[in-house]
Amino acid sequence: MNWFVILLTAVGLAMDAFAVAVAAGAGIRERRVWQALRIGGSFGFFQMIMPLAGWLLGSRLKQLIMNVDHWVVFVLLALIGAKMLHESFSGEDCRREREDMTWRRLFLLSVATSVDAFAIGIGFAFLGYPIWLSAVVIGLVTFVLSTSGVFLGHVCSCLWGRRAELVGGVVLILIGLKILWEHLRV
Repeated sequence: MNWFVILLTAVGLAMDAFAVAVAAGAGIRERRVWQALRIGGSFGFFQMIMPLAGWLLGSRLKQLIMNVDHWVVFVLLALIGAKMLHESFSGEDCRREREDMTWRRLFLLSVATSVDAFAIGIGFAFLGYPIWLSAVVIGLVTFVLSTSGVFLGHVCSCLWGRRAELVGGVVLILIGLKILWEHLRV
């Protein structure tokens, strides 16, 4: 797996977290730097450990579905990307009442935005991609984008969040198509 694909995957996965961070940033009034680092750190940490957990599970299942692994990866990426596209077009209004970002809420959002990374970890195991480097890059990219998203959210509110999810969804679908094309072409 080359750096470009790892980076594109990381950016695609980080878009959910970025969109949530933008929405959270719209509601933060005080201690913005601390809140941005806290949100970015939590999202980045979970986006880093979830592919590792998925890879462990995928490594155990690899022998069972080795002949169709590229289809599994494609379907996982397509479903995740389609979900992100759907969410980007949803009519939900991001101008909610200002809510405090409690530790419990942050934990739940971190898990919710990193479930996709778990599925990617499974796919990486099927394809034999190196997980440690990928997981660290995914975590760092998510940290940077989520931290930035909090600041952008304070300024731009929902507009960027929806566009970010749209771009992330398209990127993940394209990566899935690339993987499928490479395996079917052989």
